[in-house]
Amino acid sequence: MGTLYLVRHGQASFGADNYDQLSALGWRQSRRLGEHFLQQGRQFDVILTGTLQRHAQTLAGIQEGMGTSHPSTALPGLNEYDSEALIRAIHPEPLPKPTTPELYRHHFRLLREALQQWMSGQTEPAGMPSYALFRQGVVDALQHAQSHHDCDVLLVSSGGPISTAVGHVLGTSADTTIELNFHIRNSAVSEFKITPKGHRLVSYNTLSHLDAPAYKDWVTFA
Repeated sequence: MGTLYLVRHGQASFGADNYDQLSALGWRQSRRLGEHFLQQGRQFDVILTGTLQRHAQTLAGIQEGMGTSHPSTALPGLNEYDSEALIRAIHPEPLPKPTTPELYRHHFRLLREALQQWMSGQTEPAGMPSYALFRQGVVDALQHAQSHHDCDVLLVSSGGPISTAVGHVLGTSADTTIELNFHIRNSAVSEFKITPKGHRLVSYNTLSHLDAPAYKDWVTFA
């Protein structure tokens, strides 16, 4: 049996004009994860990513830390949902940039409600697929990984697809999948055992690579 390592991207640029790029800390998180994989003697036979910039940058940081440069396969089904489109579907009025704790909380309260409505089919956010199609893209990526069940596979994506993958494997409710999504940390690793019959969850949202006093300020969520 192989193992599928699902990695959420490093810290991106929440609140900036372009969220889809790693912050300086996000780069450090990614390189540190690569160093940790190297220390563990990890080798990845197959590498899958979404097509977003933060996915590619996170993989580049991991490979820099590992001292490798293996080719990867980019799958659009591993891309994150559009949080701004989701929120606009239930709150058309412009929102100020979240620059204070209260504005951050307001943003995520709206996002939670927007996710609930999208996942239940109550809204159709502009420019986005239905949740059924979004989920199918994640399932297709899992099936791609399963076709390499005798290998170790690295998958770099975002919180939405990774929580959807875990929810699919465990058969969780939509509300539980949202909770998984909101609590996943930057550069966190989740593990599935890959078998010919499917995937089995081994761990979720771990940060073993940051488990030292020197990295206590490296733990982020956005």
